[in-house]
Amino acid sequence: MVDGRRKGTVLVTGGTCRIGKAIADALRNAGWNVLTSSHREDSGADFIQDLSGPSGAVKLYSAALAAAPDDFCAIVNNAALFRDDPAVLEAVNLNAPRKLTMLLAGREGIKCSVVNILDAKLLGPSLPDDSAYAKTKRELHADTRKYAALFAETLRVNAVAPGPVLPPKGVHEPAGETLLSRRPTPEDVASAVLYLLGAESVTGTVIPVDSGQHLL
Repeated sequence: MVDGRRKGTVLVTGGTCRIGKAIADALRNAGWNVLTSSHREDSGADFIQDLSGPSGAVKLYSAALAAAPDDFCAIVNNAALFRDDPAVLEAVNLNAPRKLTMLLAGREGIKCSVVNILDAKLLGPSLPDDSAYAKTKRELHADTRKYAALFAETLRVNAVAPGPVLPPKGVHEPAGETLLSRRPTPEDVASAVLYLLGAESVTGTVIPVDSGQHLL
């Protein structure tokens, strides 16, 4: 927390639709100043930025810092693609979160936090038939632990791994079995993100929000 009145400024990438919107709404309701980004011109996001380019993440970080230079202290790396050219998937799903995390770790005089949005189905080790999407999410999972240790003096890095909440747009796949009868919702994911942003003694942790599916 930056002070007792407001919890600081957080950037939510992909924060204007689906799970990203639920996260942004929950953070606003909890007292965060929320900035959102999207690659779509008609999204209503605070920043329109294509993260697939080599300088996309740097430009987005600079814009967020300029908008809130005193209390920009958190990023939720939510933006992701499910299907595209493997190089584009790697740029958006993995390289952009990496760059944003490293840039935020360089903030001086302020404790910062990152929450990566993963995929509960991909918490285990890589498989020979992994898709390009799966590979990026598995590597982002590994990055969560690596950067939590590397930047511990200035930055906490955690993750939330949604389960059968919302399928990617245009993708129809079975939700699969879960241990709990109640399916997770976007609001459940948002609650986990909110917890991790405020949990000042927690880093390098992944919270699956999947109704126990990762245990099956």
